Amino acid sequence: MTGVSGQIVRFALVGVVNTATYYGLYLLFLTVGLPYVGAHVAAFLLSMTGSFFLNSHFTYRTRPTWRKFLLFPLTNAANFVITTAGVYLLVDVAGLSSRYAPLLAAAAAIPVTFVLSRTIMLRPETPRDRDSLAEVAPK
Repeated sequence: MTGVSGQIVRFALVGVVNTATYYGLYLLFLTVGLPYVGAHVAAFLLSMTGSFFLNSHFTYRTRPTWRKFLLFPLTNAANFVITTAGVYLLVDVAGLSSRYAPLLAAAAAIPVTFVLSRTIMLRPETPRDRDSLAEVAPK
């Protein structure tokens, strides 16, 4: 599958892996005593790094440059705001369990995250962007 439809399918697959990683970390952090918001933030930041590399290589098939790596968290800002607000609303307002609220909140953020990540990852490179993370990483 190629083009945007292939990217959507691959993005969804990466999303499943990333969500499972996030949720596993979230539950782990709850187990060690972090409050649900702290567990959410820590799990989100760790899983976002993995998401960048999976999306770079698998979803968009583009080189992971430093510029993209530094911009990628900005594309996830919308995801963070949507999921954080969603977790708060679902737990504190709607009374849903803090164990399941992040899954529902994450579903609401998927379309926005796809559009923003695609914009960053497929942005034309400039001469400053030529150094990929793979080229500067220690061997």
